[in-house]
Amino acid sequence: MLGYVHPSPPGVDLPADADPLAAWDDFLAEIGVPEDQRNTRSALEDPTGHGPRLFFQQVPEDKVAKNRVHLDIRAAPGLRGEERMAALEAECDRLVALGATRVRRYEPAPPMGTGFIVMTDPEGNEFCLD
Repeated sequence: MLGYVHPSPPGVDLPADADPLAAWDDFLAEIGVPEDQRNTRSALEDPTGHGPRLFFQQVPEDKVAKNRVHLDIRAAPGLRGEERMAALEAECDRLVALGATRVRRYEPAPPMGTGFIVMTDPEGNEFCLD
């Protein structure tokens, strides 16, 4: 087991025994996210900050050209700009050597200012290095 955990909502300091999913539901309600949109995405993080962040996002389309659940893998935590993109490229190269396929690189651009690399696993499932 990786030991990954659900992160706390921004600015919320949860006690060790608290349920982070319940805290997220409360947080999202407070900021006005409709109830039917609160369970469409989730993240898992390495509590040590060393492993990649895993972000799961449901998409409404059936699996034709896009996965019904889209996986973003945070492969360059804490890095910015060219250093971040270089780390994503290195991880992309490693995954290609293991059988993944590179689809496209998106350069950093507003509003988020971060780039990413779209890839597919050996079965054709799309994911992003984020």
